[in-house]
Amino acid sequence: MGLQTVFRAVIMGAPGSGKGTVSSRIAQSFGLKHLSSGDMLRANIEAKTDLGVLMKSCIDQGQLVPDDVISRLILSSLRGLEQSSWLLDGFPRTVAQAEALDSVYDVDSLINLDVPFQTIRERLTSRWVHLPSGRVYNTDFNPPKKPGLDDVTGEPLVQRDDDSPETVSRRLKDYERQTQPVLEYYRSKGVLETFSGTETNKIWPHVHAFLTRKIPGNQQAMGKA
Repeated sequence: MGLQTVFRAVIMGAPGSGKGTVSSRIAQSFGLKHLSSGDMLRANIEAKTDLGVLMKSCIDQGQLVPDDVISRLILSSLRGLEQSSWLLDGFPRTVAQAEALDSVYDVDSLINLDVPFQTIRERLTSRWVHLPSGRVYNTDFNPPKKPGLDDVTGEPLVQRDDDSPETVSRRLKDYERQTQPVLEYYRSKGVLETFSGTETNKIWPHVHAFLTRKIPGNQQAMGKA
């Protein structure tokens, strides 16, 4: 990439907000590396790195992984990407993690997907799965031909525990409580950009237009090559 200016962004959004879809579109359209903190953490655990072993020990004992351990692990994974533009997904989740990231890298933008919790609740609690095949149905826009039964085998569909109304509501409240201080932190730095809406396909054009303005043109061209 030579002397080309790098662009570094963080994306945030509640579970079910369409964050994965938007992230992949950003990566494809603008050539940013999509870096999932979950993938990084799993890779370190599988590779049995020092930090990975420490983190697995915390998880196995039912303890929260300390901020500094997660921060060190993510920052070590970012080494070697100094000349790359990236989109960080899933980190930081606390102000302490944000401060650790800022001590090494300047974040150019925090992209916040603001989807009403009621929309997310409807989206997730309408989801039913045929476990043996992994086929997913949605009672609102992709219903099975016969309610509660898989189209191919006729076997019963189940709702994952994660998608039950009670679990979804709890996850959304936890997300809001945990991330609000992080959003305020980046707002105070002047890099928070919030995109609101109920449909990913309607939010995406606004995200695309924003990044087209923010990212140097030659990077966008590279992403489309």
